[in-house]
Amino acid sequence: MKHSSIIGFIFCAIYSLLAAFILVSSSNDGPFYDSTAYTECRAEPEKPLYNGGMLKGEEASGSGRDTLRSVGASYTPAYILHNLTQNTIYCFSIWVKIEAGSASTARVRAKLRSDNATLNCVGSVSAKQGCWSFLKGGFLLDSPSQLSILFFETTNDDGKTQLEVASASLQPFTQDQWKNNQDYFINTARKRAVTIHVAGESGESVEGAAVNVEQISKDFPIGSAISKTILGNIPYQEWFVKRFDATVFENELKWYATEPHQGKLNYTFADQMMSFVRANRIIARGHNIFWEDPKYTPDWVRNLTGEDLRSAVNQRITSLMTRYRGEFVHWDVSNEMLHFDFYESRLGKNASYELFAAARELDSLATLFLNDFNVVETCSDERSTVDEYIARVRELERYDGGGMRMDGVGLEGHFTRPNVALMRANLDKLATLELPVWLTEIDISSTLDHRTQAIYLEQVLREGFSHPSVNGIILWTALHPNGCYQMCLTDDKFINLPAGDVVDKKLLEWTTGEVKAKTDDHGTFSFLGFLGEYRVSIIYEGKTVNSSFSLSRDPETKHVRLRI
Repeated sequence: MKHSSIIGFIFCAIYSLLAAFILVSSSNDGPFYDSTAYTECRAEPEKPLYNGGMLKGEEASGSGRDTLRSVGASYTPAYILHNLTQNTIYCFSIWVKIEAGSASTARVRAKLRSDNATLNCVGSVSAKQGCWSFLKGGFLLDSPSQLSILFFETTNDDGKTQLEVASASLQPFTQDQWKNNQDYFINTARKRAVTIHVAGESGESVEGAAVNVEQISKDFPIGSAISKTILGNIPYQEWFVKRFDATVFENELKWYATEPHQGKLNYTFADQMMSFVRANRIIARGHNIFWEDPKYTPDWVRNLTGEDLRSAVNQRITSLMTRYRGEFVHWDVSNEMLHFDFYESRLGKNASYELFAAARELDSLATLFLNDFNVVETCSDERSTVDEYIARVRELERYDGGGMRMDGVGLEGHFTRPNVALMRANLDKLATLELPVWLTEIDISSTLDHRTQAIYLEQVLREGFSHPSVNGIILWTALHPNGCYQMCLTDDKFINLPAGDVVDKKLLEWTTGEVKAKTDDHGTFSFLGFLGEYRVSIIYEGKTVNSSFSLSRDPETKHVRLRI
């Protein structure tokens, strides 16, 4: 084995050990977060995560299973929990089955009642009769609780639904332990080890060569929505381009914006915004082709029926996607279809499939997304639980025996107070689809002050960036004269607000800074870099060599060989 290969192997081993050390080096050594998730009903439950954690041995004696009954508005508690602590992140999971004689399916919601509060939903699952379904979630308490009750609610309740549960687990993480887990996932999913080899004309190793490495683009896009207000606004454009490499048009592509009156198309603002995107080498998401909410459907479209509506729909998708074919990397085809059904209710249950099929035909290289809210923000919204989202994707994929290949999972992410354990648990479940996940419209409610918005935004950004299934993040922070939809990053003079400071901090933290070093006696230099594109220059005895390389996700060390 060559020395350089040995060095690379040793460096990889050191990298792995370093990542593991980061994970366990908090003041209280803690567990490794278990990303395991299941979304298919199983004949038997799997073993509990974390060997049950705080609930180890808490199941009913004998079979390790317990039967729970919900009667009217009262619920039999599943578990009594003692001495829960403040600001501890608790990860909860359990297997649930509906017993024979009850409803064939039911949405099951886990709730927590503590000394001072009731948490309406800490996890949910669409359970079935005759097989076991996996519920995964979690919670965090504002104040300690000496006595808490973790119990279940079936949302279709006829007063007779019986549940059987098994393999319950409740695992606490301190804030430091949670952060260490995030850092571990960032180091393993967002970075890669690099070894640069420098050799002379005859192949000899060159010791002492100056190495300068600079990251010029990132593999993980972080961006913000923009609106027509950016057009002609040079300070706004400069502020934006300095930070972001991805965007989405807030409203300017929506049907009500491009065709407010039937047959009178106007793409003026969208065209100008696309020119800005092109000029600054920014990637853009296409949002949206159709919006299932009738409130945001043009008035004239709401008055159409039958073939007139179908004709208008065909003209809309053809006009929009032909005009911008190849320009947008993503398309939100049928926005918020978990919550609303304008087109399916009028054109039939096959309408959504037909819309995705048409989009695929018109722009085969674009990634087609479902996009909806309250999927990771909460589990209280019955229309958009994580299981409902997954079921809708699979329904489209199985349609009529052939189905439509889905490309992407769009999660809007309009948060008030994030439940990070629930957010991560739901991302774990969505990861079973094996599709790229994007957080597409991230913001924090304007009901909170700027400082609190910033605190919660940082939590959401860290959860998104550290989850291996997430491929990009877009903030819903387009700036208008009267502010933003919910959260602004800057004021009208382009002085950062606290949320903007958080974004700048994360953009800097998640970029490989300029790396300068000298090659060792083997002519090599190694480092860890965030995934993306790099420039490298080598200087030795008055000679300079310039090159470039890219880092994509791969557990193996990237070897870059240069001759000077």
